[in-house]
Order: sequence, then C-alpha cells, then structure tokens
Amino acid sequence: MIKKKLLLACLCTAVLTGCGNRNEDMPESAALSGVEEHEAEAGESADAEKDTEGSMSEGAEHEAANAEEDMEGSVSAGAEHETEAGETADAVFTFGDKATMNNQVNGRELPIYCVDTEEKKVALSFDAAWGNEDTEELLSILEAHDLHVTFFMTGGWVENYPEDVKAILAAGHDLGNHSENHKNMSELSDEEKKEEILSVHRKVKDITGYDMFLFRPPYGDYDNALIDVLKDCEYYGIQWDVDSLDWKNEGVDAILETVTKHKNLGNGSIILCHNGGEYTAEALDALIIELEAQGYEIVPVSELIYPDNYHMDVQGRQIADES
Repeated sequence: MIKKKLLLACLCTAVLTGCGNRNEDMPESAALSGVEEHEAEAGESADAEKDTEGSMSEGAEHEAANAEEDMEGSVSAGAEHETEAGETADAVFTFGDKATMNNQVNGRELPIYCVDTEEKKVALSFDAAWGNEDTEELLSILEAHDLHVTFFMTGGWVENYPEDVKAILAAGHDLGNHSENHKNMSELSDEEKKEEILSVHRKVKDITGYDMFLFRPPYGDYDNALIDVLKDCEYYGIQWDVDSLDWKNEGVDAILETVTKHKNLGNGSIILCHNGGEYTAEALDALIIELEAQGYEIVPVSELIYPDNYHMDVQGRQIADES
C-alpha cells in the first residue's frame, strides 16, 4: 500500500538552476516552479501536469489576507517547548521582522528554495503525509549520525501518529507544517489557506507545546497570496532545489545518485525526501556519509534560512541583505 501511495507521491519539476550551480543571468521566464505529484490524503490524486508558470498561478493577483491578531502561541524569543519527556528546551529560532523580509521578485512572491551561503551546509527534509513505517528507523539513523533535520507533516499524519510527532521533536528535529488536507494552496481563498495552516499548527501545539514556523505547500503549489498569508501566520514558505525522487521506489542506488550528483546540489541546498518511501530509510545512512564526504554539513531548515533582512533572486534563492 505504501509503495502504491508513494509511487504517486511528490513529482516535482525541480528548479532550473540551484544554489550549487548559479546562473545570475538566467532569464525571468526561468523562474522557479515545482508541482509534486502527491496523492491527496483522502486518496485522490493531484493533477501532475502543471508547468513552471502554473505552480505560481501566473497572473493571480490575490490580495494579501487582512492582518488579524497575531496567532496565539506564535514563535517568540525564549519560548519554551515541551519535549516528549516532559522537559523544556529553549527555542533556538525566532520569527523575524516581516518588514525586512523581501520575497518579491518581478512582481511575484517566492518561497525559499535554497539559501545563498558561503558555508558548506545543506538542509535535509522529509515530508510526512501517509504512513510511518520507517519513522523510527529514520530517527535512529539520524541519531547515530548526531544530525537534526526537518519533518513536514500533514494534519492527518499528526492525528494518526501523535507519538511519532513527539518523538521527532524530542530528538531535536524541526516540526514543519505540510497543510491540513494536502490541497493545492493556490486554489483556496485566503481564509481557507489560513485554516489549512493553522489547523495543523493547533494540533501540533496541543500535542507538544511546539509552535511551528516552516510551511511546505502540497505539490509545491503556491501563489502570491500564500506567501502573504504565511507571513501573517508567522511562517516561512519552504520548497526545495534537490528532489531525491525517493517516491519512485527505484532502489537505494537511485536515491544516492539522484541526490549526490544532482546538478543543483551546493551550498544552501534544501533536499526533499519522504518518510514511508520503500528505500528511503535504507539509503539514508549512505546518503549522509556521501554528503559529508563531499564536505557538506547537514542541518535542519531552521538552521539554514535567514530569519529576516533578506531578499530573493529568480531561482528562489534566499540572500542576506548587506549590513
């Protein structure tokens, strides 16, 4: 069952130019896209044939959601999160100053696909929307390497596997939001977008005391309005520039070659994997070893991105403003 689900999961047209292979003269028409071919949580498949322009809902000029009162329990400096053991740990990330977050490029609001950095760091991330057969194994491998990563979870996954949510947080990983119902966000009203985000936020908050601040849109689908709504909810929109294609279930070697030889792999890359893939857990140990052999430090998304004082380029690369 998992194989069938993951076979339909997460096909994305990756960025044309990644953080590792920069082309500053890239034409505007080559701006980023990405539509995964995820199967919806309810079992319905998504339209897989959206192109680059479609993923951003070209021409959509949605107005940003009206500012409401700050979300209850939003991330703040010194906030304390409960761990599975009932202990608390100081938050290491504080949501930035929205006034200094510039996500607009040529009239479009972009999520973060990768980060401009001189440090040889990459972020490893896992989307969790279906089963959890390999979650324990993934956590064990990551612990053995003393690594922390980011897990993006749907509302259904959080409901079905609350103990795994706690275990992920207790192990020191980012908890990321992957929407409540795994819908195409660009097709929703601003209020519907907000509810898709906050519904999962409330569930995770109730279970763990943790305030999420990273959001990955289902199918990689977004529009200008989503980025504005995310900021209102004190969230960062996160995509990827290296897709492991682990959902294809083509074997360990295929995953390793796809990631470690990816044309976009470079400083500041965000790597997309999935829990529940047939070979993902089996490939993880070797993947970590090879990335580290190439000199990369593997970090969670929260340790890679800039919280504020940044702008974007057409590849969706987050660039720190000069001080």
